[in-house]
Amino acid sequence: MRTRLLALLLVAPLAPLAAQRAPAPIDSLDLVITGARIVDGSGRPGFLGDVGVQYGWITNVTRPGGLRTRPARQRISATGLVLAPGFIDVHSHTVDAIIGAERRLNEGVVRQGVTTVLGGPDGGYAPEMMRRVIDAIGRQGAGTNVALYVGHNGVRRAVMGNAQRAPTADELAGMKGLVKEGMELGAVGLSSGLMYEPGMFSDTEEVVELAKVVAPYRGIYDSHVRDPVKRFLWSDEECIAIGERAGIPPKIGHEKAVALENEGKIQDVIKMVNAARMRGVDAVTDQYPYDGAANSTLTGIIVIPKDLRQPSFDLKAALKDPAIRPRLKEASENGIDGGFAWLKATGYTAMRITTSPERPELVGQYLSEMADAKKVDRFDLVADLILTSTQPIGITLGAIKEKDLRDLLIQPWNMVASDGGYADSKSGAQGHPRSTGTFPRVLGHYVRETRVLTLEDAVRKMTSLPADWIGLRDRGRVAEGQAADLVIFDPRTIADKSTWEQPSKMPVGVRDVFVGGVAVLRNGDLTGQSPGRYLRARR
Repeated sequence: MRTRLLALLLVAPLAPLAAQRAPAPIDSLDLVITGARIVDGSGRPGFLGDVGVQYGWITNVTRPGGLRTRPARQRISATGLVLAPGFIDVHSHTVDAIIGAERRLNEGVVRQGVTTVLGGPDGGYAPEMMRRVIDAIGRQGAGTNVALYVGHNGVRRAVMGNAQRAPTADELAGMKGLVKEGMELGAVGLSSGLMYEPGMFSDTEEVVELAKVVAPYRGIYDSHVRDPVKRFLWSDEECIAIGERAGIPPKIGHEKAVALENEGKIQDVIKMVNAARMRGVDAVTDQYPYDGAANSTLTGIIVIPKDLRQPSFDLKAALKDPAIRPRLKEASENGIDGGFAWLKATGYTAMRITTSPERPELVGQYLSEMADAKKVDRFDLVADLILTSTQPIGITLGAIKEKDLRDLLIQPWNMVASDGGYADSKSGAQGHPRSTGTFPRVLGHYVRETRVLTLEDAVRKMTSLPADWIGLRDRGRVAEGQAADLVIFDPRTIADKSTWEQPSKMPVGVRDVFVGGVAVLRNGDLTGQSPGRYLRARR
């Protein structure tokens, strides 16, 4: 008998990895979801059916009523609702927060239907930080799963500090060693933030050499590109070239055509990505569905020279001083000692007013156009607005035209991602509306209201497309053998509620969220469970 069993094992075809990991169905299921419209993540039309879950894995996807006689510990009716794979946020800044036990539930993204976040974008994480994250998630769990990038900025800072030069041979070897260490810790690939310090001091060759370390692990490359305004197309070309030369798939992170001078150039990006894909390069982008990038106040773009940074510093008094205002202008427009500054990175043509409590007529206007219309210096315009206001004036640091947003959104290789930070119902933390609204906004505004996308294609961009590209092969689909990361939402009501004025306002329409078969959101309420775990890529 043992000989016969061995022979059968030798000739049997190997099952896919996810199927090998999933336990065989048994008589009693942990969870049965009935009557749902299943949008399975593949992009094919939705269908009615029932889903069974056991030990955190999907064991059954059947016709309606197909699990009627199966014993189950819990049965949930989803009649009239959509059942989809849990959404995967491939560019998230929530991880720094959720390693703290009190914020581990990651409410702001769970309420959007997100079950996995990818942390460490923009080059942020060296292996030391990765270990902190892995340890925290292992000890206390989280409301979402977490995957990580190892970051160029993090490893450069660990080896070279903030040096504004190319690395020596020994320093480059040290950075390579840290990238390898990060990949051994399970990173999905290398990220970079070439617009920020210290990545802005690197050259293309340095990043290519580090990206090559990722290739044997079949990793990926994600980039906040170097100069998204003044050298928009060149910066995107650099991202693709780095991936192509290193032999790994490149992703242009949170892609957008920022600033008035780049209006319409997203068509050039689309041609660029399509040409790369025709060459065999698996180039992709991700995008959040808002017409403005990171936000700030007008005072937030003023850079203060080091010698003026005293507790008693008064910005308004300094702006009134004819001897100090020029120094503030120089630091704000050019950075200090060649360092980062928002006006240097994006500039007046990219900055549009988003909130102005005292003068609402200013909302929607670009700083450059306002200054030009008044025939005044652009920095002087900013200074005068600050001096004549008692309440903060909000701006987006990277304004985007709606047509460009939509033209990119429909591309088959473009994913949905938030670039959002942590938010919850209690803290009222302020920020960008994308932190709480990204995924419901796509499903509500761009699917239901404007019909820019079909429901099935939108879900694919949030699930199987990112899962396959990252290397999370056991997630991203409602299919037998896949992890039971699931979301149930009402396609008639799902919507973002966050605005520039109230960026932490939670979305509506997501009813239930399951991570590994465990409910983290049930009937719209957090359950307090934190089953999320650290995920390693399995490309």
